[in-house]
Amino acid sequence: MLLSLKYRFLFVHIAKTGGTSIRDSLGWYKWTDPYRFPQFLCSKLSGITGHRIGAKFPRHAKAIAAQEMLPRDVYEGLFKFAFVRNPWDLQVSSYHHIRRERPDLMTEIPDFAAFLRWKFDPERPPQYHADMSTVLQSDYLVDLHGRLIVDYIGRYEHLVEDFETACRRIGIGAPALRHSRRASERARDYRSYYDDASATLIAEHYRPDCERFGYRFDDPAACLLTGE
Repeated sequence: MLLSLKYRFLFVHIAKTGGTSIRDSLGWYKWTDPYRFPQFLCSKLSGITGHRIGAKFPRHAKAIAAQEMLPRDVYEGLFKFAFVRNPWDLQVSSYHHIRRERPDLMTEIPDFAAFLRWKFDPERPPQYHADMSTVLQSDYLVDLHGRLIVDYIGRYEHLVEDFETACRRIGIGAPALRHSRRASERARDYRSYYDDASATLIAEHYRPDCERFGYRFDDPAACLLTGE
C-alpha cells in the first residue's frame, strides 16, 4: 500500500499485479510528500516494536485497513486505486517468482501442477510465507459488506494505459512505468501450464474474482503477456 497525503492518493498493492513497478514509478511523489518523514519514523518505530503499535500499512494491506485507520474525510478524499490480473496468469507468475526467490520451498515440487496442489491444499494453512496470491483479489478492494471502496481498478493486461489513467485522475504526470520484476524463463502463453484439473482448480478458487472482473481462462488480453 502506498499513501500520499499531499497528492491525495492511495495505491492498494495486490500481489503479482505489477504493483512493485507502480510503487517504484511513484517513488518521487512518495519522497516529496511532506508527510513522508513522520510516516517513515512511525514505520521504523513500528518495526522496532515488532509492529505491535499498528502504525504501518503493510505492503499488501487491504483497502479496508486504510478505511478503518484513517479519518473518514481523509479516506474519502483520496483517489484510491489498485490493479488486478487474470488469476490463471497470476499463478504462473507466482510459480516462477517462488522458484526464483524461495527455491528452498520448491525442492519437492517437480512441476506447476504439483505447485498448485501444494499451494491450494485445503489441509494446509495459506502459504503466506511464499506470497499472498492465494487471497482473492476482490478481498483487497471491498468493505465488510462486499462493497467496493476504491475508485479505480486497473488491469495488469493494460498496465501502461491504465497506470496513465490513474495518474491523470490523481492529477500528476504519468512517470515512465518501471518494469521492476521480469520473469524471462516463463512461457508466453500461461494456458500451456494447465491441464483441465488445474485450470478448474483456479476457476473454483477465484470464482468471485472472475465474476467481478470478468476474467476467464481463454482471455485474449492476457494470453501473450510475460513478466511478473
